[in-house]
Amino acid sequence: MEHRARKRFGQNFLHDRHVIDRIVRAIHPKAGERLVEIGPGLGALTLPLLQAAGRLEVVELDRDLIPKLEQQCAGQGELIIHSADALKFDFCSLAGGGKLRLAGNLPYNISTPLIFHLLEQAHCIDDMHFMLQKEVVERLAAKPDTSDYGRLSVMVQYRCKVEQLFIVPPGAFTPAPKVDSAIVRLEPHAEPPVDVDATALEKLVAQAFSQRRKTLRNTLKGLLDAAAIEAAGIDPQRRAETLSLEEFAALARCVAGG
Repeated sequence: MEHRARKRFGQNFLHDRHVIDRIVRAIHPKAGERLVEIGPGLGALTLPLLQAAGRLEVVELDRDLIPKLEQQCAGQGELIIHSADALKFDFCSLAGGGKLRLAGNLPYNISTPLIFHLLEQAHCIDDMHFMLQKEVVERLAAKPDTSDYGRLSVMVQYRCKVEQLFIVPPGAFTPAPKVDSAIVRLEPHAEPPVDVDATALEKLVAQAFSQRRKTLRNTLKGLLDAAAIEAAGIDPQRRAETLSLEEFAALARCVAGG
């Protein structure tokens, strides 16, 4: 179907059948599941997901794509299209008391804020399978004391189990992006891996990484002094990128008063 990719929407349309089949196998959709696709585009994933599940809801910002999606999926199952901005969308409103399974080839220009938006709704999500820029997936899965480790790593790993599945080359898309992509599986934890107030953790982690090359003694001024950092069992001369989730939680509990 003819459609000129729009840069403002971050559109790169997946067309490689082998990659599409591999993604669908990873998601393993089943009838009766509350399956939601974000950014269906021209329906490369939409059609096989709909055929497998029988019912699919999609969230699409580009209104010009909606009639193309309807045409592509006519007679293949129950397709419900929400013409909306995923960054502002209430995904939990689709859960109906159950849990959602989310999937999508996310626009790279909004992937990080969109993931944070979805983390706020993690309580109504069973799992997420997303195509992202490879370097973003590496940041999601990064371990402490590595160059990819940062605020995104800590906060996503606080909320979810992260699994990088496989790499997707630029040639799988039209137009081809200038970077490799990757598929990631995010599974929200039934219980957080650390006992800490989420708001306090978010505030502390954001401030700790605000000046990445500086020590905690400097970056946490106004939140914790050096004595408080030491009382949490952490050397104030360390940098944020060296701390584990458990150590960030210990500092956040100090900020929250215990």
